[in-house]
Amino acid sequence: MSQYILLSLGLILVALVVAILGSLLVAQLRALSAQKQAQAISLQKLSTELLIAQKALKKAETGGSVWSGIRKFSVIKKVPETSDATSFYLAPHDKKPLPPFKPGQYLTFELDIPNQKKKTIRCYSLSDAVLPDYYRVTIKRCPPSKPEHAAGLASNFFHDSIHEGAILDVKAPGGHFFLDTNKQSPVVLISGGVGITPCLSMMNEIIQNGSRREIWWFYGVRHGAEHIMKAHVAAMAAKYSNINLHVCYSNPTEDDKLGVDYQHHGRVGVDLFKKVLPSNNFDYYMCGPGPMMESVVKGLAEWGVPDDKVHYEAFGPASVKKAAPVAAVATEAGAKPVMVTFAKSGKSVAWNPEAGNLLAFAESQGVAIASGCCAGQCGTCVTAIRSGEVTYAQAPGSKPEPGSCLACVAAPKGDLVLDA
Repeated sequence: MSQYILLSLGLILVALVVAILGSLLVAQLRALSAQKQAQAISLQKLSTELLIAQKALKKAETGGSVWSGIRKFSVIKKVPETSDATSFYLAPHDKKPLPPFKPGQYLTFELDIPNQKKKTIRCYSLSDAVLPDYYRVTIKRCPPSKPEHAAGLASNFFHDSIHEGAILDVKAPGGHFFLDTNKQSPVVLISGGVGITPCLSMMNEIIQNGSRREIWWFYGVRHGAEHIMKAHVAAMAAKYSNINLHVCYSNPTEDDKLGVDYQHHGRVGVDLFKKVLPSNNFDYYMCGPGPMMESVVKGLAEWGVPDDKVHYEAFGPASVKKAAPVAAVATEAGAKPVMVTFAKSGKSVAWNPEAGNLLAFAESQGVAIASGCCAGQCGTCVTAIRSGEVTYAQAPGSKPEPGSCLACVAAPKGDLVLDA
């Protein structure tokens, strides 16, 4: 009997030892796992600090600020992207370092185009991440909408006359449309046609920084022949799990394969966002044709997205009419008309809200005001105000000096006298 008792006690003792050893092993494994997680967090923190230090060093090397006025740039590479879109790689002609920019910003070019009485001013979005050796713009050849319009003047000049080795006059990167790289919150990128360019800059910058920031990208074109940088974007989406790519073809050809070349047959719009996005709680960055952007901005507002979450860029005739930038008093029944006086031209005319902005109104009255981007970005149309005030539908990208206005995006608050 005592032998059974001793055997039982021995088995109990062995079980206790095994339990204690098992508990110690589990505790050690947990400690190792916690140590591993702490090391991973430490490495991530070190990586972030290193990235910040590298950016600070680059900022110090370049003086931390952009240049004023014009700087000469050489075209070091010209790369066709589609039949009507080409990338131009630009390096400083003086070989000095390039200042960084914010992804989404643009360059302003002063072009000497033959048979033009004055320099042609155009803005083109930077289409790559912030890199030390070059800037890149991707430009689509645009045919004039009407024979008398010069919509395609600069883009055709770039395609036909600007080759590798050409020297261009360039103003520093600018614009208020850019990605806040200090945030890590998820973003929705929305682009149509050549409006892909600032979104390319944003995506490439996120990737280059090693960020795992969640990206949902909706890109719309008519068909594959218009699909700019298709291979690059698809490769990035395949490589990085934080990039969710949704390409829409509105008029695909027989060669375009659904599920391969594009994911959706139709146009980019809020109805698609509602089907695909897990919620509406994102920052939205958008660039594309005016009608697309106006529709999306309206749809996002109806979906409950706050205005401060919607960011967009437009040049030339593309614009978003979020608020009518016109003098309300001029449209009220029986109200005294708002008078706009062009002092130099000796003309005083009742303001027509249908003009939309002072530049278009001046042109309709035969008053010449220099212009460039026609979207409040380049500052070319700055005009002195002799008396009165103006209003803007949205803050202009290139803020004018006090006592002046950007005629291309301004409208009168009341009677106005311009030095034009």
